Amino acid sequence: MRWTDEGIVLGTRRHGEGNAILELMTRDHGRHLGLVRGGGGSRHRPILQAGNQVTATWQARLDEHLGCYSVEGLNLRAASFLGVPHALYAMMHLGALCRLLPERDPHPNIHAALTDLLELLLDARRAGACLVRFELQLLSELGFGLDLTRCAATGEQGDLSYVSPKSGRAVSRIAGEGWKDRLLPLPAFLSGEFRDEPAAWDDVAAGFALTGFFLMRHVLEPRGLQLAEARASFMAAVSRSERVAMRAE
Repeated sequence: MRWTDEGIVLGTRRHGEGNAILELMTRDHGRHLGLVRGGGGSRHRPILQAGNQVTATWQARLDEHLGCYSVEGLNLRAASFLGVPHALYAMMHLGALCRLLPERDPHPNIHAALTDLLELLLDARRAGACLVRFELQLLSELGFGLDLTRCAATGEQGDLSYVSPKSGRAVSRIAGEGWKDRLLPLPAFLSGEFRDEPAAWDDVAAGFALTGFFLMRHVLEPRGLQLAEARASFMAAVSRSERVAMRAE
């Protein structure tokens, strides 16, 4: 068995004296692990950092074997994350999110969303909103997608302000007025009419509350898991960056 694919490094762990097991989110083969011979040494270390984009060739005698990787760097962006707390926390959280997907199950939309997110990860104000959208995409890939396109009560597509915690469907401001204490706020940047506008931190925090609710209910609690601590650390770091930026203005 042999294939070559493009992948994003999620993480590594040492294996034996000088080898490493590499975990990639690949474009066509999903989240896939393999052994890198000599991967624990200094020659491979700059390439095998979380967030880097690589070309990987995987080979094994049988498909169910761990197999071996040979890798070449395409975009070694991980070096730029050093000293940027929110970027480092984001990579830890993204790795935890991707591990919720079945191993070797293709998810090209997740690979594409992850690639887009990494391109702007250093921009704290944009990264927060993009990570919320990534969590929404993950929910959809796992079969728990939210319908944020139209009001569940009226069918209208405008003035969407809430999400039903029961159905995961959007609710308009007027239709939800009498029930808003039981509904989840829908931040404007997740509504179709405001998707391209910059998101304020309060809206981003509301977005994380929304996705966190459904991740816990549908994905994590049934597996006996909790949200990664890196998620809260990422949110705190982005919030600090926002406050610094506002004072500078």
